Amino acid sequence: MNKIIIFAAIVAIIVVGGLGMYLSIIPSQVTSVTSDPNNIITPLETPSKFPYQINKEVFDLSLSNHTNLSNEPIKFKSHQEISDYLKQSTKNQQQMMYIRDSAMRMPTAFVDNEPRPVPSSMREGAFVLEEALELQKRIESGPDAPTAGSGSPIADDVNSNSGNDYSATNVQVKNVDEPDYLKTDGKYIYIGTQNTISIIDAYPPESANVILRFALDVDPQNIENMFLNDDRLILMYHGSSESQAISEFDFRPYPIYNSKTIISILDVSDKKNPMVISTHEVDGNYYNSRMIGDIVYVLSTTGADYSNLIVPTIMTKDTVLYPDVYRFPNPEPNYNFNTVTAVDVSGKLINSETFMMGYSNSIYVSEDNLYITYEKNIAPIDYELIQKERFFDVVVPLLPKDAQNKIKLIQNDSTIDSREKWRQVSSILQDTYNSLSKEEKDKLFSKIQDAMIEYDSKWQNDTRRTVIHKIALDEGNLQYVANNDVPGYPLNQFSMDEHSGFFRITTTSESFGPRETIRSNNVYVLDDSLKIIGKLEKIAPEERIYSARFMGDKLYLVTFKQVDPFFVIDLSTNTPKILGELKIPGFSNYLQPYDENIIIGIGRDTKENSWGGVEQKGVKISMFDVSDFNKPKETDTIVIGSTGTYSEATDNHKALLLDKGKGIISIPIKTDMASIMPQNKIVNEDYDKQWYGFYVYTVDANGFEEKGQIQHYTWQYNYGGQYMQPRSFYINDSLYTVMDGSMKINDIDTLDELNSIKIQQTGNIIPYVTDLR
Repeated sequence: MNKIIIFAAIVAIIVVGGLGMYLSIIPSQVTSVTSDPNNIITPLETPSKFPYQINKEVFDLSLSNHTNLSNEPIKFKSHQEISDYLKQSTKNQQQMMYIRDSAMRMPTAFVDNEPRPVPSSMREGAFVLEEALELQKRIESGPDAPTAGSGSPIADDVNSNSGNDYSATNVQVKNVDEPDYLKTDGKYIYIGTQNTISIIDAYPPESANVILRFALDVDPQNIENMFLNDDRLILMYHGSSESQAISEFDFRPYPIYNSKTIISILDVSDKKNPMVISTHEVDGNYYNSRMIGDIVYVLSTTGADYSNLIVPTIMTKDTVLYPDVYRFPNPEPNYNFNTVTAVDVSGKLINSETFMMGYSNSIYVSEDNLYITYEKNIAPIDYELIQKERFFDVVVPLLPKDAQNKIKLIQNDSTIDSREKWRQVSSILQDTYNSLSKEEKDKLFSKIQDAMIEYDSKWQNDTRRTVIHKIALDEGNLQYVANNDVPGYPLNQFSMDEHSGFFRITTTSESFGPRETIRSNNVYVLDDSLKIIGKLEKIAPEERIYSARFMGDKLYLVTFKQVDPFFVIDLSTNTPKILGELKIPGFSNYLQPYDENIIIGIGRDTKENSWGGVEQKGVKISMFDVSDFNKPKETDTIVIGSTGTYSEATDNHKALLLDKGKGIISIPIKTDMASIMPQNKIVNEDYDKQWYGFYVYTVDANGFEEKGQIQHYTWQYNYGGQYMQPRSFYINDSLYTVMDGSMKINDIDTLDELNSIKIQQTGNIIPYVTDLR
């Protein structure tokens, strides 16, 4: 106990001392950037030189002035105004570092050992001779794919050009396509790998072959993000430029490197002679994109550095465009330019706007709106308010009564300034401590420390929030709508959804203390202006979200610590409520609807070890029956392999093929041979052999039945191959699987092999394509 008390006292001294040092140097006036032509900046007041002093305004700060987000973006009027704003913001953030490094911000080290969720010069786009190739593909759906709400996975309809029935990209939202390195129209397959594009004549399967391979003259990279819209292939990849600058009062130029996002649109109507019809170069790193109808929306991001300020521009062949730049009142520790660009597949640039925000985390895109989320930053003024609030609400009430009364008299005395008030208060504290015995003082410090830990935990829950920005897409005519923030952080894009004009988000809230990590989970419902109108908090305390899926007015949620609680949450009203709960071993990293009554989960099997921890086992496929929302059931399970077995589908929904119409699941598996062989047939070398391929099952409402495996290769390495993320898809009655440089085509019913292609070793190569611009 004595050690705990001593530790508590030391922590209290560090906290108060660190905060005092920070607050003593912080200026009482914050410089503001004016909009006048001369950009006059108000000078800062000279900071106090006295250590261990709270800011002299601390007694005058109103606790009702906590920084809130504003729904009104502020448009910059000039390049100079942006530079001045960023320069002053940098100074403010340097002042904030003191408090951020203090004990007010609890350490983020995890205190448990459960498994973690895996919460992404102008070039003309010419093509040159090059030997490179890789592969990937989209998956899912079909005519019988579920349609229960915006959260259901829907593949594109049968393409009228090919007339074939085929599965397209496994997407989150119907009619909102997601980028991938592999696309198909049911006849041809387009694959991006390294800096090359391959066009494969895929159907009929017996004669499938690579008919063309061409390369982009680009920085070394993998082409991983493409869209296909009839005869338009849209590529998004990274570029760069270099300029030079000279530091203030220096004489040597130094290089400045700037990242670019290149959007190239190709006409591929002639498969043997593709042509570039437009190229747009946007400043910033490619972050994410979506295609809705004939419009592609691209989000690119870049850090905002006032010392070498590069305000995002868009370059075409002979034009430079300057998007409007907006900021928001809430300050950020490090600003990012987030540029949203809308391009028609015809090659026309529709619109582009830049928003100064924090670093983008997950995005969600409906047919009508883009939602950008990131961690909320706390303004310097809020730290001062929190320090004051903690002192008067936590420390003072635990002091002896006479000390409390003296401090209240000083606090209410309007004849003395804030600095003198704190001098008198600190003197009262010293006199109070000196009047106590050692035991009494240790007991008081222990009580204060416990109360401060409780307060800090609540403060962290209140301030660890996610900012949400809503931008209306309006067929490319971008329009900023609103912003707000909610407690906690989302896991990924599937933690968000829009339905009937409402935005729903599920988050995990965490606070960290010296003894434990406190966490719980939440669901929030926001209206079309992002005002919170409903919430359900403190779901599954001490656990965190591992997967989520919205389907219409229901949310299916998986949390985990020792077992896998599967929740059914009703969102039919503005008051979310839990309808049913199921606890089973293991956890699901990804949930996908089979239909309105069946949910498929992809994750890991687990078991408790002898030390009370959790040991991950093989890849687990679960079938959840939710026809009775109050009593969800796990009706079937499959466990593949053991601890060393891995499936890309647990981390990337595009790797899974699940189609009700075909009654099929195809899941990629990488494991050692010993994990998947019968015990009586294992030999020593099987423990060193790697097995890479796909497990294929039939699926209906009653459960799973194994069809077989499609082996792509074994042994430790795939010699001569190239890394490609695994993909499965079908065209009519043929199942196509792609992994690490190879494509296999099998009969979808019998899994008999019909053809195989070594992608990087075949195909005609052309040196360039004609630019039509």
